[in-house]
Amino acid sequence: MIQLSGAGKRYGHKLLFENLDWLITPRDRLGLVGANGTGKSTLMKVLAGLETLDYGAVTTAKGISAGYLPQDGLTLSGRSIFAECMAVFSELRAMEGEMEHLTRQMSELDHESPQYSQVADRFHRLEHEFRTRDGYAIEAQVGTVLSGLGFQKEDWVRHTEEFSGGWQMRIALAKLLLQEPNLLLLDEPTNHLDLEARNWLEQYLGNYPHAFILISHDRYFLDVTVGKIVEIWNKRIHFYSGNYDKYEEQKTQRREQLQAAWQNQRERIEQIEVFINRFRYQATKAKQVQSRIKELEKMERIELPPEEKTIHFSFPQPKASGRIVADGKSTLIKLLAVKEPLTRGEYCLGHNVQVDYFAQDQYKELDADARILDDIGELSPKSTQTELRSLLGCFLFSADDVFKRIGVLSGGERSRYALLRMLLRPANFLLLDEPTNHLDMRAKDVLLSALAEYTGTVVFVSHDRYFIDRLATRVFEIGGGRVEVYLGNYEDYLWRKQGGPAALREALSLSSPSANLSPEPANGNQNSTKQSAELPAKRLNPIKRKQLEERVHALEEEVTLVEAAIAHCEASLQTFVNADETQRVTQALSARRTELQALMGEWDELSKVLEGTD
Repeated sequence: MIQLSGAGKRYGHKLLFENLDWLITPRDRLGLVGANGTGKSTLMKVLAGLETLDYGAVTTAKGISAGYLPQDGLTLSGRSIFAECMAVFSELRAMEGEMEHLTRQMSELDHESPQYSQVADRFHRLEHEFRTRDGYAIEAQVGTVLSGLGFQKEDWVRHTEEFSGGWQMRIALAKLLLQEPNLLLLDEPTNHLDLEARNWLEQYLGNYPHAFILISHDRYFLDVTVGKIVEIWNKRIHFYSGNYDKYEEQKTQRREQLQAAWQNQRERIEQIEVFINRFRYQATKAKQVQSRIKELEKMERIELPPEEKTIHFSFPQPKASGRIVADGKSTLIKLLAVKEPLTRGEYCLGHNVQVDYFAQDQYKELDADARILDDIGELSPKSTQTELRSLLGCFLFSADDVFKRIGVLSGGERSRYALLRMLLRPANFLLLDEPTNHLDMRAKDVLLSALAEYTGTVVFVSHDRYFIDRLATRVFEIGGGRVEVYLGNYEDYLWRKQGGPAALREALSLSSPSANLSPEPANGNQNSTKQSAELPAKRLNPIKRKQLEERVHALEEEVTLVEAAIAHCEASLQTFVNADETQRVTQALSARRTELQALMGEWDELSKVLEGTD
């Protein structure tokens, strides 16, 4: 369908990739990965025909169309959302207009006339093509895609310029999906989508009739959508079968095999060189020496690619705060960060709490004209140049990069630098709004590890399910003017949303065959009890059983913590400080008791499920 042969591309003096050979076939589902700056987006633009190669060639089969969605920067204006999306079907709509015109003509012409026959023939040919191309369903298609991407029906009539940049990108994505190009090229399509829209897009791509290539730093999204990973690494392209998890396994195996082969070759080379040096001047060994020399000359040397740079850092551990970090009603992350005023209610920070806020567009707060090294030097005036450059090196800013002005950094570089600046201001209450946007996979993993070791409190907004699952201990769901709190990570949240233990008990009761289908005896109570005792235990999927057992263990730990908090509140009430403090502690005690009751209820339900299964 599309083929790259010996493809190479430079960005200024930097070589992005070279000698790329790649054949993209119909129905390919590909994930394009690689560290920031390796040329992923540039390669996508080449495939889309928006950029040219410096070396090699790209060949596209006749009739193939490619549609490209960049990371950001698209803006639309002048039409309503619905009209903008309907414009995708301009050819079909023109066909529909002509059919309407032909219908009017047929109503006015004599049915026996030659003109009527010509008009009717044209109408039937058009109508057949229109029906074949689903012309009668285009409005329904537009509505389905807009709803899936999160647009409410009342939004469809609003003009596109009324929407923010993120929603503008959703409109652009909607148009691209409706076009259904033969090759769909999506560069970080989930950056501007919430979880519901991401879930819908995953399902949509699962049914997409043509090939697509995704760039994404959301490993869960890649895992459920692609069947092959294409990696740009060390200026070359490498192919891996399977999803992102399989790619990581295969890459580790490949590197281990390459390391072993390199080691074996090094040992063989050393053996040959020792032999040559030892017997070089002995006439009786001249033939063997020449044979070894030829072997060395013919040997294709195995090269180990340089180690991939990785961010290594940990958050400075802050001073301990009071047990209650913040107490507020109807709070959002910006309210917690005191970036927006409360409409009503109250927000109280606990004792010794220090807040630090990382916004989605944190880089906009930076001085675009400042050089990186100078800017970080102002934040940490006591650090030496060597110490500052060492810290910058941990965040992949090395050599001349440290003299770059902040304004020329890419989105990923700016996000990394903004995180680095946060490290220099230790706080015990971190508020992170989409901290993983523009971070590559390795940077996400390192950030995740650092946050897992961080001893302060973290409240974060993220649409990255893997990140939420690994880090969250509670999920706050905001909607309909309410905030619902769910204990556990994202999987636990989904579990409860889908009915939790009650749903599992119902599923088990429905799926388990009846042990006795005969009529119940007249004196059935005693016999019934006996039969029930003899019923075989209901089977439970081993994976689900393990998940339930882990949840029961987590609940037991939560119960211990809540019981300790209750004891602390009860002890605090024994000492009068003032009326306000007594009221605050009493409210906290009531909340903890309610929480304990919910925990014990869930623990009891899950325990019964586990006891009734094998």
